[in-house]
Amino acid sequence: MNESRQYATQMEAARLGIETEALTRAAAREGIPTPELAALVASGRAALPANRLHASLEPRAVGRALSTKINVNLGTSADASDSDAEMEKVRLAVELGADAIMDLSSSGDTRPFRRALVAASTAMIGTVPAYDAVIRYGKRLRDLSPDDWLNALRAHAEDGVDFVTIHAGITRETVERIRGKRRLTGIVSRGGSLLFAWMAMTERENPYYERFDEVLDICRGHDVTLSLGDACRPGSIADSTDAAQVGELVLLGDLVRRARERDVQTIVEGPGHMSLDEIEANMDLERRLCHDAPFYVLGPIVTDVAPGYDHITSAIGGTVAAARGAAFLCYVTPAEHLRLPTLDDMREGIVASRIAAHAGDLAKGIRGARDWDDRMSKARRELDWETMFSLAIDPEKARRYRASSRPTEEDSCTMCGKMCAVRNVNRILEGEEIDVN
Repeated sequence: MNESRQYATQMEAARLGIETEALTRAAAREGIPTPELAALVASGRAALPANRLHASLEPRAVGRALSTKINVNLGTSADASDSDAEMEKVRLAVELGADAIMDLSSSGDTRPFRRALVAASTAMIGTVPAYDAVIRYGKRLRDLSPDDWLNALRAHAEDGVDFVTIHAGITRETVERIRGKRRLTGIVSRGGSLLFAWMAMTERENPYYERFDEVLDICRGHDVTLSLGDACRPGSIADSTDAAQVGELVLLGDLVRRARERDVQTIVEGPGHMSLDEIEANMDLERRLCHDAPFYVLGPIVTDVAPGYDHITSAIGGTVAAARGAAFLCYVTPAEHLRLPTLDDMREGIVASRIAAHAGDLAKGIRGARDWDDRMSKARRELDWETMFSLAIDPEKARRYRASSRPTEEDSCTMCGKMCAVRNVNRILEGEEIDVN
Protein backbone atom coordinates (compact mmCIF):
# COMPACT_ATOMS: atom_id res chain seq x y z
CA MET A 1 0.00 0.00 0.00
CA ASN A 2 1.18 3.52 -0.74
CA GLU A 3 2.12 4.91 2.69
CA SER A 4 0.82 8.38 1.76
CA ARG A 5 -2.73 6.98 1.81
CA GLN A 6 -2.47 5.77 5.38
CA TYR A 7 -2.10 9.17 7.02
CA ALA A 8 -2.60 12.85 6.31
CA THR A 9 0.43 14.34 8.08
CA GLN A 10 3.74 13.27 9.56
CA MET A 11 2.27 13.91 13.01
CA GLU A 12 -0.67 11.61 12.35
CA ALA A 13 1.67 8.91 11.02
CA ALA A 14 3.83 9.12 14.14
CA ARG A 15 0.74 8.85 16.34
CA LEU A 16 -0.40 5.79 14.39
CA GLY A 17 3.00 4.13 14.76
CA ILE A 18 3.81 4.42 11.04
CA GLU A 19 7.52 4.95 10.39
CA THR A 20 7.46 7.01 7.24
CA GLU A 21 10.43 7.31 4.91
CA ALA A 22 10.79 10.97 5.88
CA LEU A 23 10.83 10.07 9.59
CA THR A 24 13.40 7.32 9.10
CA ARG A 25 15.69 9.54 7.04
CA ALA A 26 15.40 12.46 9.45
CA ALA A 27 16.21 10.20 12.42
CA ALA A 28 19.27 8.85 10.62
CA ARG A 29 20.41 12.40 9.89
CA GLU A 30 20.00 13.21 13.57
CA GLY A 31 21.77 10.05 14.69
CA ILE A 32 18.91 8.88 16.90
CA PRO A 33 16.58 5.85 16.79
CA THR A 34 13.51 6.32 14.61
CA PRO A 35 11.07 5.56 17.50
CA GLU A 36 12.68 8.34 19.54
CA LEU A 37 12.04 10.90 16.83
CA ALA A 38 8.55 9.50 16.24
CA ALA A 39 7.66 10.17 19.88
CA LEU A 40 8.81 13.79 19.56
CA VAL A 41 6.83 14.33 16.35
CA ALA A 42 3.73 12.64 17.78
CA SER A 43 3.78 14.94 20.81
CA GLY A 44 4.44 18.09 18.78
CA ARG A 45 7.79 18.72 20.50
CA ALA A 46 9.42 18.24 17.10
CA ALA A 47 8.18 19.03 13.61
CA LEU A 48 9.08 17.20 10.41
CA PRO A 49 8.18 19.63 7.61
CA ALA A 50 7.80 17.49 4.48
CA ASN A 51 5.18 18.40 1.91
CA ARG A 52 4.48 15.20 -0.02
CA LEU A 53 5.00 17.13 -3.29
CA HIS A 54 8.58 18.15 -2.39
CA ALA A 55 10.32 15.21 -4.07
CA SER A 56 13.88 16.58 -3.80
CA LEU A 57 13.68 17.13 -0.02
CA GLU A 58 16.26 15.66 2.33
CA PRO A 59 14.01 15.47 5.40
CA ARG A 60 15.10 16.90 8.71
CA ALA A 61 13.30 17.48 11.98
CA VAL A 62 13.11 20.62 14.10
CA GLY A 63 12.85 20.48 17.88
CA ARG A 64 14.50 21.50 21.15
CA ALA A 65 15.94 18.03 21.75
CA LEU A 66 17.46 17.87 18.26
CA SER A 67 20.35 19.67 16.59
CA THR A 68 19.56 23.34 16.04
CA LYS A 69 18.54 24.06 12.44
CA ILE A 70 19.09 27.26 10.46
CA ASN A 71 16.97 29.00 7.85
CA VAL A 72 18.02 31.28 5.00
CA ASN A 73 15.71 34.01 3.65
CA LEU A 74 15.81 35.03 -0.01
CA GLY A 75 13.46 36.00 -2.83
CA THR A 76 12.72 38.73 -5.34
CA SER A 77 11.34 42.19 -4.64
CA ALA A 78 10.15 45.15 -6.68
CA ASP A 79 13.65 46.64 -6.54
CA ALA A 80 15.52 43.37 -7.15
CA SER A 81 13.59 40.98 -9.37
CA ASP A 82 16.36 38.75 -10.80
CA SER A 83 15.14 35.20 -10.10
CA ASP A 84 18.34 33.71 -11.58
CA ALA A 85 20.37 35.61 -8.97
CA GLU A 86 18.08 34.29 -6.23
CA MET A 87 18.47 30.74 -7.52
CA GLU A 88 22.25 31.18 -7.24
CA LYS A 89 21.66 32.07 -3.60
CA VAL A 90 19.70 28.85 -3.23
CA ARG A 91 22.69 26.85 -4.46
CA LEU A 92 25.02 28.66 -2.05
CA ALA A 93 22.65 28.16 0.88
CA VAL A 94 22.47 24.41 0.29
CA GLU A 95 26.25 24.20 -0.22
CA LEU A 96 26.88 25.96 3.11
CA GLY A 97 24.56 23.66 5.04
CA ALA A 98 21.31 25.60 5.39
CA ASP A 99 18.48 23.38 6.63
CA ALA A 100 15.67 25.53 5.25
CA ILE A 101 15.11 28.27 2.69
CA MET A 102 12.28 30.75 2.95
CA ASP A 103 11.12 32.34 -0.27
CA LEU A 104 10.03 35.86 0.68
CA SER A 105 9.36 37.02 -2.88
CA SER A 106 7.08 40.03 -2.87
CA SER A 107 6.80 41.19 -6.46
CA GLY A 108 5.35 39.96 -9.77
CA ASP A 109 4.32 36.38 -10.49
CA THR A 110 6.02 34.45 -7.69
CA ARG A 111 4.78 31.02 -8.64
CA PRO A 112 7.41 30.02 -11.28
CA PHE A 113 10.29 30.80 -8.91
CA ARG A 114 8.58 29.04 -5.99
CA ARG A 115 7.99 25.90 -8.05
CA ALA A 116 11.56 25.95 -9.36
CA LEU A 117 12.80 26.32 -5.79
CA VAL A 118 10.79 23.32 -4.59
CA ALA A 119 12.03 21.26 -7.54
CA ALA A 120 15.69 22.12 -6.96
CA SER A 121 16.16 22.39 -3.21
CA THR A 122 17.09 19.54 -0.89
CA ALA A 123 16.49 21.92 2.04
CA MET A 124 13.04 22.53 3.53
CA ILE A 125 11.10 25.30 1.79
CA GLY A 126 9.04 27.88 3.63
CA THR A 127 7.00 30.88 2.45
CA VAL A 128 4.79 33.69 3.73
CA PRO A 129 1.56 33.44 1.70
CA ALA A 130 0.36 36.86 2.92
CA TYR A 131 2.91 38.53 0.65
CA ASP A 132 1.45 36.72 -2.33
CA ALA A 133 -2.11 37.61 -1.37
CA VAL A 134 -1.17 41.26 -1.67
CA ILE A 135 0.42 41.03 -5.13
CA ARG A 136 -1.31 38.21 -6.98
CA TYR A 137 -4.83 39.66 -7.23
CA GLY A 138 -3.92 43.17 -8.38
CA LYS A 139 -6.11 44.75 -5.69
CA ARG A 140 -5.58 47.52 -3.22
CA LEU A 141 -4.73 46.12 0.21
CA ARG A 142 -8.05 47.21 1.75
CA ASP A 143 -9.98 45.49 -1.09
CA LEU A 144 -8.59 42.02 -0.42
CA SER A 145 -11.22 39.57 0.75
CA PRO A 146 -10.78 36.93 3.45
CA ASP A 147 -10.91 34.33 0.66
CA ASP A 148 -7.95 36.01 -1.04
CA TRP A 149 -5.78 35.54 2.05
CA LEU A 150 -6.79 31.86 2.32
CA ASN A 151 -6.42 31.14 -1.39
CA ALA A 152 -2.83 32.37 -1.36
CA LEU A 153 -2.08 29.84 1.38
CA ARG A 154 -3.76 27.11 -0.65
CA ALA A 155 -1.66 27.93 -3.73
CA HIS A 156 1.58 27.70 -1.75
CA ALA A 157 0.56 24.35 -0.28
CA GLU A 158 -0.23 23.07 -3.76
CA ASP A 159 3.18 24.22 -4.97
CA GLY A 160 4.90 21.90 -2.51
CA VAL A 161 6.26 24.16 0.24
CA ASP A 162 7.04 22.39 3.49
CA PHE A 163 6.10 25.11 5.96
CA VAL A 164 4.26 28.42 5.85
CA THR A 165 4.44 31.43 8.12
CA ILE A 166 0.89 32.47 8.99
CA HIS A 167 0.35 35.53 11.17
CA ALA A 168 -2.76 34.21 12.90
CA GLY A 169 -1.89 35.65 16.30
CA ILE A 170 -2.48 39.30 15.51
CA THR A 171 -6.14 40.22 15.99
CA ARG A 172 -8.43 43.24 16.11
CA GLU A 173 -7.72 43.38 19.83
CA THR A 174 -3.99 43.65 19.05
CA VAL A 175 -4.66 46.51 16.66
CA GLU A 176 -6.45 48.45 19.38
CA ARG A 177 -3.77 47.62 21.96
CA ILE A 178 -1.02 48.95 19.72
CA ARG A 179 -3.05 52.03 18.84
CA GLY A 180 -3.54 52.74 22.53
CA LYS A 181 0.05 52.18 23.63
CA ARG A 182 2.56 53.09 20.98
CA ARG A 183 5.69 50.97 20.70
CA LEU A 184 9.01 52.57 19.85
CA THR A 185 9.26 50.67 16.55
CA GLY A 186 5.65 49.60 16.05
CA ILE A 187 5.26 46.40 14.00
CA VAL A 188 8.36 45.34 12.06
CA SER A 189 7.01 42.03 10.75
CA ARG A 190 6.21 42.56 7.06
CA GLY A 191 3.38 40.01 7.03
CA GLY A 192 2.13 41.21 10.39
CA SER A 193 2.10 44.83 9.25
CA LEU A 194 0.05 43.95 6.16
CA LEU A 195 -2.61 42.24 8.25
CA PHE A 196 -2.49 45.02 10.84
CA ALA A 197 -3.14 47.60 8.12
CA TRP A 198 -5.88 45.50 6.49
CA MET A 199 -7.70 45.06 9.80
CA ALA A 200 -7.33 48.75 10.66
CA MET A 201 -8.70 49.86 7.27
CA THR A 202 -11.51 47.31 6.95
CA GLU A 203 -12.42 46.93 10.63
CA ARG A 204 -12.57 43.17 10.05
CA GLU A 205 -10.96 40.34 11.97
CA ASN A 206 -7.74 38.65 10.81
CA PRO A 207 -8.91 35.94 8.35
CA TYR A 208 -6.12 33.58 9.41
CA TYR A 209 -7.37 33.77 13.01
CA GLU A 210 -11.11 33.93 12.32
CA ARG A 211 -10.93 31.03 9.83
CA PHE A 212 -8.16 29.07 11.51
CA ASP A 213 -10.01 25.79 11.02
CA GLU A 214 -9.81 26.35 7.25
CA VAL A 215 -6.10 27.10 7.58
CA LEU A 216 -5.75 23.74 9.31
CA ASP A 217 -7.76 22.01 6.57
CA ILE A 218 -5.37 23.32 3.92
CA CYS A 219 -2.25 22.39 5.90
CA ARG A 220 -3.58 18.95 6.77
CA GLY A 221 -4.54 18.31 3.16
CA HIS A 222 -0.99 18.88 1.92
CA ASP A 223 1.02 18.00 5.05
CA VAL A 224 2.28 21.56 5.41
CA THR A 225 3.75 22.58 8.76
CA LEU A 226 2.36 25.79 10.27
CA SER A 227 4.98 28.26 11.38
CA LEU A 228 2.93 30.58 13.58
CA GLY A 229 4.35 34.01 12.83
CA ASP A 230 5.17 36.58 15.47
CA ALA A 231 3.59 39.71 14.02
CA CYS A 232 4.39 41.56 17.24
CA ARG A 233 8.03 40.54 17.51
CA PRO A 234 10.09 43.42 18.94
CA GLY A 235 11.93 45.53 16.39
CA SER A 236 13.95 47.26 19.09
CA ILE A 237 15.36 46.51 22.50
CA ALA A 238 12.81 48.95 23.95
CA ASP A 239 9.85 46.86 22.73
CA SER A 240 11.03 43.41 23.84
CA THR A 241 8.84 41.32 26.15
CA ASP A 242 6.06 43.93 26.09
CA ALA A 243 2.32 43.29 26.33
CA ALA A 244 1.87 43.01 22.55
CA GLN A 245 4.59 40.37 22.18
CA VAL A 246 3.57 38.29 25.19
CA GLY A 247 -0.15 38.61 24.43
CA GLU A 248 0.42 37.24 20.95
CA LEU A 249 2.46 34.36 22.37
CA VAL A 250 -0.42 33.40 24.66
CA LEU A 251 -2.77 33.29 21.66
CA LEU A 252 -0.27 31.27 19.62
CA GLY A 253 -0.21 28.69 22.39
CA ASP A 254 -3.94 28.16 21.93
CA LEU A 255 -3.48 27.84 18.16
CA VAL A 256 -0.78 25.21 18.73
CA ARG A 257 -3.26 23.21 20.79
CA ARG A 258 -5.93 23.46 18.10
CA ALA A 259 -3.50 22.43 15.38
CA ARG A 260 -2.34 19.38 17.32
CA GLU A 261 -5.95 18.26 17.70
CA ARG A 262 -6.03 18.06 13.88
CA ASP A 263 -2.58 16.40 13.57
CA VAL A 264 -1.15 19.55 11.97
CA GLN A 265 2.48 20.21 12.89
CA THR A 266 3.41 23.60 14.31
CA ILE A 267 6.45 25.78 14.84
CA VAL A 268 6.22 29.01 16.82
CA GLU A 269 8.16 32.09 15.73
CA GLY A 270 9.81 34.48 18.17
CA PRO A 271 11.93 37.58 18.65
CA GLY A 272 13.35 39.76 17.24
CA HIS A 273 15.43 42.47 18.97
CA MET A 274 16.03 41.67 22.62
CA SER A 275 18.54 42.46 25.34
CA LEU A 276 20.80 39.53 26.15
CA ASP A 277 19.49 39.22 29.72
CA GLU A 278 15.91 38.63 28.48
CA ILE A 279 16.59 35.76 26.08
CA GLU A 280 16.59 32.82 28.48
CA ALA A 281 13.33 33.90 30.09
CA ASN A 282 11.71 34.30 26.67
CA MET A 283 12.76 30.81 25.61
CA ASP A 284 11.28 29.39 28.82
CA LEU A 285 8.11 31.44 28.38
CA GLU A 286 7.51 30.12 24.87
CA ARG A 287 8.07 26.55 26.00
CA ARG A 288 5.50 26.96 28.76
CA LEU A 289 2.86 28.95 26.87
CA CYS A 290 3.17 27.08 23.56
CA HIS A 291 3.41 23.55 24.92
CA ASP A 292 7.06 23.02 23.97
CA ALA A 293 6.41 23.53 20.25
CA PRO A 294 9.67 24.08 18.33
CA PHE A 295 10.72 27.73 18.67
CA TYR A 296 11.98 29.57 15.56
CA VAL A 297 13.80 32.82 16.36
CA LEU A 298 15.15 35.72 14.33
CA GLY A 299 18.39 36.36 16.18
CA PRO A 300 17.56 37.52 18.74
CA ILE A 301 19.47 40.68 17.80
CA VAL A 302 20.99 41.84 21.08
CA THR A 303 21.69 45.50 20.27
CA ASP A 304 20.15 48.01 17.89
CA VAL A 305 23.33 49.96 17.04
CA ALA A 306 25.29 47.65 14.72
CA PRO A 307 23.97 47.99 11.15
CA GLY A 308 26.42 46.20 8.87
CA TYR A 309 27.28 43.77 11.67
CA ASP A 310 23.90 42.33 12.56
CA HIS A 311 25.07 38.83 11.62
CA ILE A 312 27.25 39.16 14.74
CA THR A 313 24.59 40.68 17.03
CA SER A 314 22.25 37.92 15.83
CA ALA A 315 24.76 35.12 16.38
CA ILE A 316 25.33 36.28 19.96
CA GLY A 317 21.62 36.14 20.70
CA GLY A 318 21.11 32.97 18.67
CA THR A 319 23.73 31.12 20.71
CA VAL A 320 22.00 31.96 23.98
CA ALA A 321 18.60 31.12 22.49
CA ALA A 322 19.75 27.77 21.10
CA ALA A 323 21.48 26.85 24.35
CA ARG A 324 18.20 27.50 26.15
CA GLY A 325 16.08 25.47 23.75
CA ALA A 326 15.41 27.40 20.54
CA ALA A 327 15.13 24.81 17.78
CA PHE A 328 15.44 26.89 14.62
CA LEU A 329 17.50 30.03 13.91
CA CYS A 330 16.66 32.39 11.08
CA TYR A 331 19.89 33.70 9.68
CA VAL A 332 20.69 37.40 9.69
CA THR A 333 23.20 38.92 7.28
CA PRO A 334 25.39 42.04 7.48
CA ALA A 335 22.83 43.63 5.13
CA GLU A 336 19.98 43.38 7.66
CA HIS A 337 18.09 46.69 7.89
CA LEU A 338 20.09 48.03 4.92
CA ARG A 339 19.51 46.20 1.61
CA LEU A 340 18.83 42.89 -0.12
CA PRO A 341 21.74 40.58 0.74
CA THR A 342 24.41 39.71 -1.83
CA LEU A 343 26.04 36.29 -2.11
CA ASP A 344 28.88 37.48 0.13
CA ASP A 345 26.37 38.80 2.69
CA MET A 346 24.61 35.45 2.61
CA ARG A 347 27.82 33.53 3.20
CA GLU A 348 28.61 35.66 6.26
CA GLY A 349 25.09 35.27 7.60
CA ILE A 350 24.90 31.52 7.08
CA VAL A 351 28.28 30.88 8.69
CA ALA A 352 27.44 33.09 11.67
CA SER A 353 24.12 31.29 12.16
CA ARG A 354 25.71 27.86 11.89
CA ILE A 355 28.29 28.85 14.51
CA ALA A 356 25.51 30.00 16.84
CA ALA A 357 23.49 26.82 16.24
CA HIS A 358 26.44 24.53 16.91
CA ALA A 359 27.57 26.48 19.97
CA GLY A 360 24.03 26.15 21.31
CA ASP A 361 24.05 22.41 20.62
CA LEU A 362 27.29 22.04 22.57
CA ALA A 363 25.80 23.92 25.52
CA LYS A 364 22.62 21.83 25.65
CA GLY A 365 24.45 18.54 25.13
CA ILE A 366 22.99 17.46 21.79
CA ARG A 367 24.11 13.94 20.99
CA GLY A 368 27.21 13.90 18.79
CA ALA A 369 27.73 17.68 18.76
CA ARG A 370 30.97 17.48 20.75
CA ASP A 371 32.45 14.88 18.36
CA TRP A 372 32.94 17.49 15.65
CA ASP A 373 34.94 19.76 17.97
CA ASP A 374 37.00 16.85 19.27
CA ARG A 375 37.96 15.86 15.73
CA MET A 376 39.03 19.44 14.99
CA SER A 377 41.05 19.61 18.21
CA LYS A 378 42.81 16.34 17.35
CA ALA A 379 43.69 17.71 13.90
CA ARG A 380 45.09 20.88 15.50
CA ARG A 381 47.18 18.88 17.92
CA GLU A 382 48.58 16.93 14.99
CA LEU A 383 48.99 20.12 12.89
CA ASP A 384 46.98 18.36 10.19
CA TRP A 385 45.94 21.33 8.08
CA GLU A 386 43.95 19.43 5.46
CA THR A 387 41.78 17.78 8.09
CA MET A 388 41.29 21.13 9.79
CA PHE A 389 40.09 22.60 6.51
CA SER A 390 37.70 19.72 5.88
CA LEU A 391 36.16 20.06 9.35
CA ALA A 392 35.79 23.84 9.26
CA ILE A 393 32.31 25.38 9.01
CA ASP A 394 33.70 27.46 6.12
CA PRO A 395 36.53 25.38 4.58
CA GLU A 396 37.06 27.84 1.75
CA LYS A 397 37.82 30.76 4.05
CA ALA A 398 40.10 28.71 6.30
CA ARG A 399 42.08 27.46 3.32
CA ARG A 400 42.29 30.97 1.82
CA TYR A 401 43.62 32.48 5.04
CA ARG A 402 46.29 29.80 5.38
CA ALA A 403 47.38 30.22 1.75
CA SER A 404 47.56 34.02 2.03
CA SER A 405 50.44 33.93 4.55
CA ARG A 406 52.69 30.90 4.24
CA PRO A 407 55.06 30.16 7.16
CA THR A 408 58.73 29.25 6.88
CA GLU A 409 58.03 26.18 8.99
CA GLU A 410 55.18 24.19 7.40
CA ASP A 411 54.16 22.69 10.75
CA SER A 412 53.34 26.13 12.13
CA CYS A 413 51.65 29.36 11.02
CA THR A 414 52.88 32.92 10.62
CA MET A 415 51.42 33.90 13.99
CA CYS A 416 53.98 31.95 16.05
CA GLY A 417 56.45 30.34 13.65
CA LYS A 418 59.07 28.37 15.59
CA MET A 419 57.41 29.45 18.86
CA CYS A 420 54.27 27.44 18.02
CA ALA A 421 53.14 25.96 21.33
CA VAL A 422 51.54 22.88 19.80
CA ARG A 423 54.55 22.09 17.59
CA ASN A 424 57.05 22.49 20.43
CA VAL A 425 55.08 20.55 23.05
CA ASN A 426 54.55 17.71 20.55
CA ARG A 427 58.32 17.51 19.95
CA ILE A 428 59.20 17.63 23.65
CA LEU A 429 56.70 14.86 24.41
CA GLU A 430 58.29 12.80 21.66
CA GLY A 431 61.70 13.18 23.33
CA GLU A 432 63.10 15.77 20.94
CA GLU A 433 64.82 19.01 21.72
CA ILE A 434 63.54 22.28 20.33
CA ASP A 435 65.18 25.52 19.22
CA VAL A 436 62.98 28.57 18.76
CA ASN A 437 65.67 30.88 17.33
